[in-house]
Amino acid sequence: MTARKIVTPPNPTLRRTAHKVRAFGPALQTLIDDMIETMRVAPGVGLAAPQVDVSQRVIVVEYAEQPEDPEAPPRPAKLYAAVNPEIVRRSHETVLGNEACLSLPGFMGEVERHEWVTVKGQDRHGRDFKLKPKGFLARIFQHEIDHLNGVLFIDHATEVWRIEEMAAQENLPPV
Repeated sequence: MTARKIVTPPNPTLRRTAHKVRAFGPALQTLIDDMIETMRVAPGVGLAAPQVDVSQRVIVVEYAEQPEDPEAPPRPAKLYAAVNPEIVRRSHETVLGNEACLSLPGFMGEVERHEWVTVKGQDRHGRDFKLKPKGFLARIFQHEIDHLNGVLFIDHATEVWRIEEMAAQENLPPV
């Protein structure tokens, strides 16, 4: 596995609709492995192929919902590799939340997303799957699938700010 370079604007791949994956051969497996490595090194909780300058409909997500009880042991993260993912259902309920993006370093924004979504697609071997993430995991899937359609979180944000400015306002050290 090799960590790839994460592209930033104005790289045009970020604004294009990614191509559907039709071949599930060694090149796709290498791309997915490299994306996982890149996401972990960055570090992040999700990554879409356009963010590594590959116009294919592939995302990786790694996240664990943590128990509400602070005394409970943390849950292990679950890794998803989704090929040709699409959102086929959405909750009527939405929630505002803060988002950042590996392709927009130093920025955060407040984005309204659906509380849950139903995602269908294929796993890395071409097998069909369907899942229904909710909460923050649903937010991650919506964010990454947006990348496949040339959409960045700033396109949905009601407010965007520099992380350093927020830290200065709250007298926090910059991250």
